Amino acid sequence: MASQETIFDSPTAWVKKHIQDYVESDGVNGQQWQRLPTLLLTTRGRTSGLLRRTALIYGQDGANYLLVASNGGATTHPLWYLNLVTTPSVALQVGAKTFTAVARTATPEEKAHLWPLMTTIFPQYIKYQAKAKRDIPLVIVEPDEHA
Repeated sequence: MASQETIFDSPTAWVKKHIQDYVESDGVNGQQWQRLPTLLLTTRGRTSGLLRRTALIYGQDGANYLLVASNGGATTHPLWYLNLVTTPSVALQVGAKTFTAVARTATPEEKAHLWPLMTTIFPQYIKYQAKAKRDIPLVIVEPDEHA
């Protein structure tokens, strides 16, 4: 991802404010949101080609970061997920650390193993899955070791 490109933050006001606080404080303000660990994910828009940034709750499995594409239990996938399916190369900010990574949807076997970790972090995911009427993807984000 080209660092000189403009990044467009979530249009949702409270998420946009969260991102702004996160970036301006170098992750000091924002890495914890309501006692939940959060990171910033930047994807490339699948139709616009623009860089899109959002804040998400995350978990970790070794060096990998875990994200849940819950969209609050909506029947549709979140746009950030659709973007990374099209272009798996993403950027993350976790606290002060920024890096590129490659994202992929967990296999059913991986999800069975990792889903309990994510529902321990944010139990609301269980309710979201029941409401969604779709299989909510769990995303594994692997830091790009070549960057």
